[in-house]
Amino acid sequence: MTESEKNMPDYSKAKPLNAQEVMDEVDLLAESPELENLHFVIPDEFAGLRLDQALAKLLPEYSRSRLQEWIVQQQVTVDGEFAISKQKVWGSETLEVLPQLHSSEQPYLAEDIALDIVYEDDALMVVNKPAGLVVHPGSGNWEGTLLNALLHYSPQLEDVPRAGIVHRLDKDTSGLMVVAKT
Repeated sequence: MTESEKNMPDYSKAKPLNAQEVMDEVDLLAESPELENLHFVIPDEFAGLRLDQALAKLLPEYSRSRLQEWIVQQQVTVDGEFAISKQKVWGSETLEVLPQLHSSEQPYLAEDIALDIVYEDDALMVVNKPAGLVVHPGSGNWEGTLLNALLHYSPQLEDVPRAGIVHRLDKDTSGLMVVAKT
């Protein structure tokens, strides 16, 4: 073993975190515009993915464009070095993410909005979304969305990425939507 190899950190015993473990440790809907730093070890099964793709699997509650923005703004490090766009991961790398929310972002609020629930069990529900209802809060639509209604109806959905919404429909489209409760 060379001298430089002796000085390298041993990551072989680091335990990879999955997205649920991270969400258990960090309140991703925090009121502060600065969130806690997140630490990961890239799972070996992510080998060959671009960093933003790996981050999207680890942090599904953030859009890929947001994750790419953090990479460009040097808010993501890989093995202690700032990440670069289109960087690939090979497994066992250590990541640190220093997330920043935009000043326009607020925690999602529960709102008493009527829901047409077609089916519900312990694991999921199916909601009939009416035309005119926005699914996710976003620019210009921070209130009055399906997500806000779901948080009021089932507060435990705050702990599920995207409040359990597994797909979306455009504002002016009506239809059935599946919501995962776990």
